Amino acid sequence: MDLRALADFLLVATHRGFAQAERMAGRPKATLSRRVRELEKDLGVRLFNRDTRTLRLTDEGHILLARTRGLLTDVAEAEIALRGTSGQPQGLLRISAPILFSEIGLGSIGASYLRRYPAVRLEIVSEDRMTSPIEDSFDVVIRLNPSTASELVGRCFLRDHRQVVASPSLAQRISVGEVWPSVVLTNAEGRVWRLRQGERVREIAHDPVMRVSAMLTVRDAVLSGTGAGILPGLMVADHLASGRLVKVGDVEGGEVAMWALHPSQRLASRKVTSFLEHLVGCFPGEVWPAGGFEPTSATSENDPRTD
Repeated sequence: MDLRALADFLLVATHRGFAQAERMAGRPKATLSRRVRELEKDLGVRLFNRDTRTLRLTDEGHILLARTRGLLTDVAEAEIALRGTSGQPQGLLRISAPILFSEIGLGSIGASYLRRYPAVRLEIVSEDRMTSPIEDSFDVVIRLNPSTASELVGRCFLRDHRQVVASPSLAQRISVGEVWPSVVLTNAEGRVWRLRQGERVREIAHDPVMRVSAMLTVRDAVLSGTGAGILPGLMVADHLASGRLVKVGDVEGGEVAMWALHPSQRLASRKVTSFLEHLVGCFPGEVWPAGGFEPTSATSENDPRTD
């Protein structure tokens, strides 16, 4: 197998097309296409399904990408080390993250990471579906409360707690035992919130006056005084501190842990480990409102996801 052809295949597969691969590598599309065809002929399989608009990996292409991508990354990083360079992370780093986290923080986190490591190129895909690092060609996936049965490893970088919040004007109008108007997500069920205050759990009734599909819309409606709503502490900490919102209570069982994960089949590349370190460093042990974000602790030795 021609390693140059294999490297060009990985370049095209990672960037999902010849045009983007050409821009990133500075090599003509014709050269990339020729080497991919040579690799297909050498292996006796089709690696891409092509039409006039799309380029998709075949099943055989997915297998080749999964089995060889990490190997060539390690070879490239070994070459950098042997040439006496700084060993700084470089190349494309593809990240999959939940939409909400991307919207409220990942842009600035990514920008500060690139200032530290300018040889890296970031591609952040915001989506709430369960992506596969191997099948979808991601270096890092960010997940909320991931299963311990996952074959991925990584770091927990954020612990948070969901809480019911409201505008001060609305909170002042509601009497004890009165039903709260609420703003909820479209898939929310029930008309009672169970809130914890210390060791005590109390229930408050609420009436959804607005159903929306996005958490940011919940926050904006709650800020306007439309109703109370459930939001993560990270999202409302500044508003609570400024007095624009007040906390009604912490949602019982509302703990949230956010993890940055990557495949466990091999040692993580320098660009992956540096991003995880940077991500953890972006959430230091600050003192947050009770029931909100807790300081990031060292990863547990008993957690199977810890690398």
